[in-house]
Amino acid sequence: MRVGAHLPHIDFDGTPFTPLSFPAYVDAARDGGFFAISANDHLLFQRPWLDGIVALSSVLERSRDLTLATTVALPVIRGPVPMAKTAAALQLLSGGRFVLGVGPGSSKRDYDAVGLPFEERWPRFDNDLRVLRAALTEPGALEPAPTHQVPIWVGSWGSAAGLRRVARLGDGWLASAYNTTPEQVSAGRKLLHGALRSAGREAAGFPIALATAWTCITESEQEAQARLRALAEVLGRDPDRLAGQALIGGADHCTALLRRYAEAGVDAVFIWPLGDPVAQLQRFGAAILPRLD
Repeated sequence: MRVGAHLPHIDFDGTPFTPLSFPAYVDAARDGGFFAISANDHLLFQRPWLDGIVALSSVLERSRDLTLATTVALPVIRGPVPMAKTAAALQLLSGGRFVLGVGPGSSKRDYDAVGLPFEERWPRFDNDLRVLRAALTEPGALEPAPTHQVPIWVGSWGSAAGLRRVARLGDGWLASAYNTTPEQVSAGRKLLHGALRSAGREAAGFPIALATAWTCITESEQEAQARLRALAEVLGRDPDRLAGQALIGGADHCTALLRRYAEAGVDAVFIWPLGDPVAQLQRFGAAILPRLD
């Protein structure tokens, strides 16, 4: 299992963004053995949210050989052709290191902001995903063309319909860490492989990744519970349920959960540190990454 790191572009605890936040974070990811840097996409959120695609662009040079990914970006909100243009530029400027993760989004506030009906997000996403893929694959559709094809990983919480969409139009499946379990991923993997075979595609080697794995490595039960309560408040979730899904707690707990996901078929996971993000990456790299190998 490979591990990537979400850029800390949400202000969870009142810590303001500074120009030095991202370089130190990317350095810690690169030096700590992580394989990727990722960013999420919202227009509006419960907390201050720095634009994810701009944030990702800002670390192109600093990231060196790390993969860059969106987990996920929103073609329905931003428009499929503008998003294709952005993806092609990131792929060209990164030298072929970009993965475009996409989804419809789960926030009604984003749809309200651009004047689109939230209840139409799924049919709109199906259509826009086709437009997006066509714009990225048809010769001459975008100039300058990227030097490498842009992989499109499609987000799904694991429904049969969602996984059929992944099989038809995606190059990988992005599952949501706080909306699934290892058991659900295992069941989804079987559905996905069946859908790939039905679509005449090869199941072997089709990537499965877990995004937005909220992370706080701490041996303090008090700190872990405080982090869970704060996260649950922001997400509107039950903290007891999040306790079994988030990587919040001691190194043994987090390693065991990641191993269960690996056994379920997850190839990559993107962690999102809470608290001091650089310290959390360093702690994860030292205490957990070697045990996953």
